[in-house]
Amino acid sequence: MRRYPPIAEHGLIGDLQTCALVSSEGVLNWLCSPRFDSPSVFAALLDHDRGGHFTITADAPGVTVRQLYLADTAVLITRFLTPDGVGELADFMPVDRPEEASRRHRVIRVMRVVRGTVRFALECRPRFDYGRERHELETDTAEARFRGRSVTAYLQTLGPVPLLRDGDGVRATATLSAGQLAAAVLTLDDSRSPAPERVTGDGLRAEFAAVREFWHGWIGRSRYRGRWQQQVNRSAITLKLLTYAPTGAPVAAATTGLPEQVGGERNWDYRHTWVRDASLSVRALLDLGFGDEAHAFRRWLGDRLRLGETVSGEPLQTMYRVDGDPRLPEQRLDHFEGWRGSAPVRIGNAAAGQLQMDIYGEAVFALSQGPDLGSAGGYEAWQRFAALIDWLCDHWDRPDEGIWETRGGQRDFTYSRVMCWVAFDRAIRHATAFARPADLPRWTAARDAVFRQVMERGWSPERQAFVQHYGSQVLDASLLLMPLVGFVAPKDPRWLSTLDAMDAELVADSLVHRYDPEASPDGLRGAEGTFSLCSFLYVDALARAGRLEQARYAFDKMLTYANHVGLFAEEIGPTGEQLGNFPQAFTHLALIIAAMALDAELDAADPAAGTGFGHARP
Repeated sequence: MRRYPPIAEHGLIGDLQTCALVSSEGVLNWLCSPRFDSPSVFAALLDHDRGGHFTITADAPGVTVRQLYLADTAVLITRFLTPDGVGELADFMPVDRPEEASRRHRVIRVMRVVRGTVRFALECRPRFDYGRERHELETDTAEARFRGRSVTAYLQTLGPVPLLRDGDGVRATATLSAGQLAAAVLTLDDSRSPAPERVTGDGLRAEFAAVREFWHGWIGRSRYRGRWQQQVNRSAITLKLLTYAPTGAPVAAATTGLPEQVGGERNWDYRHTWVRDASLSVRALLDLGFGDEAHAFRRWLGDRLRLGETVSGEPLQTMYRVDGDPRLPEQRLDHFEGWRGSAPVRIGNAAAGQLQMDIYGEAVFALSQGPDLGSAGGYEAWQRFAALIDWLCDHWDRPDEGIWETRGGQRDFTYSRVMCWVAFDRAIRHATAFARPADLPRWTAARDAVFRQVMERGWSPERQAFVQHYGSQVLDASLLLMPLVGFVAPKDPRWLSTLDAMDAELVADSLVHRYDPEASPDGLRGAEGTFSLCSFLYVDALARAGRLEQARYAFDKMLTYANHVGLFAEEIGPTGEQLGNFPQAFTHLALIIAAMALDAELDAADPAAGTGFGHARP
């Protein structure tokens, strides 16, 4: 077991309420319970010695390891090729009552040998509450109970896997021959709950069949039949895995504290729901055919407006917990050394209290997609929506911290104003389409004022480009969304010259930096890699601009940076390594958006070769 495997050398499993990362060596080194944003049970990803891990690997010299997903599922297969045989480890989490919140979660790890003989080694060492909480251990040869204050972990084995106590953890070995199976089932539950029933072979086979059927049935609803179906399906499954089913709220990523620069301080907690990220997913989900997921998030977002609970007193805030709680106090886990020494490790996120005006545009963009707001939430829902737009008429013209949550002070960010324009534009369209009462003259005046201001102050004649904030000459990749949301036409001369400027300054071998921290200090030390979200948005912008050869080449190159099972972290480092929290939902959303836009433009350029399933609507 390496102290810190590369971020990219992991697969993701989950049950739509929490999730786990399993390394390519068979080490489960990240799992929180009972929710994505709960304290960790296993966190060796952030501290090898204090974090805790659950390892099943082949105990043999010269092992070659391969990892893959069972096609179109969230079942992760790790293959061990040893001199004496070939073994496989299947990891999955059953999806139980996805519409209900549950404190009981199970990780099922099935060992089998397909050729020869393989000796498996098991080690389970949970460390509750980010390694800060001690636990009691009770064990016999087939079961171990790790009892913490609020969570208890039950480990049960099936087959020739006798457990041995080893300090406050357990070890075991199992030597299997071709055709033999063994299993280890970890159940996480409330400490007051009764122990789970004993596992059986028939029960595990039924669990496996059920989880496979669930994922095949879910992805089978997708309408995408374009050129990159495997990549789009994997991204869609990843987005589903990162969505908290009881509320419909997606988290930005599965992890906290993974660095944007090795050894640096840009280490944030992404296990929360960003209004921005989730809102921009609604159109893509609808286009793919996942209406239930899109509308579940719209309801969650509508509830945030209805309740109006924020730490700042604004109508909305940047992010919330998955249950809608606006309180995300930021703390440092100073006892954790961080992935490869990247400290501090933070939980919670102080950016929840920042002023980020763009979220109103993204929220309205989401709420105005699909059916009439009134039909979903009644007249009261429309009144709240209209009141939000009325409020925005008086408050849009303010400096803020911007989309990237910098800690260098408030500015008049161009992207924030563009998204305020989106809020007014989509609200006007929705009120008109469904004949809803609204102060349309006032909304229209505000929309036009924002547009004129951006064109006059967000445009730099010297750079011949839209810039990061008023009065600057700095470029910013967030503006790649301008044609996607319809603020400018994708072939508008001003936009094409902005795209050219980004090509020259922010793009390196088709990989895109968010901005230049030296030109626009963000209040943080160190640098970062290229932002994978922006790289896919760059493909989208190139495709819409008609630069199809360049767009397709950039897209195909980006796909080579995916890890061995098709997942992306937040960033790509200087030598192609993945950096930042993993996997990042926004990156996978942008991959889907880019694929659909590129399909649509390629189909339009050559209808005879078209798929007929591309989408490129604003």
